[in-house]
Order: sequence, then C-alpha cells, then structure tokens
Amino acid sequence: MAGLLAAALAPRAASAAKSKKKFVVQPEFRPQYVSFDSSYAPGTIVIDPRGRFLYLIEDGFTARRYGVGVGRAGRVFRGAAKVGRKEEWPRWTPTKGMIRRQPEKYARYAGGVAGGPHNPLGARALYLYRNGRDTHYRIHGTTEPWTIGRAVSNGCIRMINDHVVDLYARVPVGARVVVL
Repeated sequence: MAGLLAAALAPRAASAAKSKKKFVVQPEFRPQYVSFDSSYAPGTIVIDPRGRFLYLIEDGFTARRYGVGVGRAGRVFRGAAKVGRKEEWPRWTPTKGMIRRQPEKYARYAGGVAGGPHNPLGARALYLYRNGRDTHYRIHGTTEPWTIGRAVSNGCIRMINDHVVDLYARVPVGARVVVL
C-alpha cells in the first residue's frame, strides 16, 4: 500500500524537490508508541489540538501517537464523534463557509475535486459524524506535509499521507473520536 502511495505522489514530489529542499518530518511528529494513561477504550482516537497530536488508544497505558495539523482558532471541532465513513483517495469539496470566507481561493472548487495525489484531503479520509450526521470535519491526509504541527486548516485534522494511510488501516467505521 505504501508503495502505491509513493508511486502516486512521485510526480508531485519530484516537482517539489526542484523548488525546495526535501521535507523531513520532525521526530516528535512521526508515528510512535507512547505511554498514555487513559480511561478511553482501545481503538478510541483522542486528538489534542493544542499539542498537535492524535492518539490511537491501544490499551489503558499505551497509544500510537501521530503528529497533526489542526484548525485555526475558531474553526476547531471539539467534543466527541464517531468515524461515520472512510474513503481512499476521497473527493474534496470546500464548505460554504470556506467559500464565503475566501471566495478567491475556494469558489472555483465549489463543484469539488476528484480524489488523487493533488486533492487537499490527501490519500485517505475518516469522516466524523455526531448523532448520525456528518459534522463536515475530517481526519485526512495533506498535500502540504510541512504544515503538520501547526494551526493551519479550516478545522479538519490533517496528517502526513503515509501516516493517515497507517491510521486508516487500524481504525474501523464506528470508532469513537474525542477532540479535547
């Protein structure tokens, strides 16, 4: 799976390499197992927007930690939700709020963008639902990996593509998500 992702992203990576130096993920934002004393059930996703980390709870004492980019102030999802659906190479459509705030940037995409390596949702997306309804917030990949560890998105939780592929394989539809 990682080989397919690398092949799909190769043309963009080659282009990016010409214009700037190679992006390197900071060690703290790489997926790793960490101590996490928790009362959350195994399989729960806990997101700490201030710390810029997503934790997948393994047991009462351990979690798999990933670095994330989060929503700018005022655009952050908070509380509990469930993974309502998952998509590989998802289609992206900006929300009406995004178009209203920045029409010069988003209006041209009002009809949506097909999934693929240039799509802002990246390689995978986990769609967050609350009370059976889509919240319009996502945990998804990104075409801008250098934004991990920052408050940069329109509210979603973004991850490096290889990392969201890993998370996607570990998390079922129905998994609980808690954003602190």
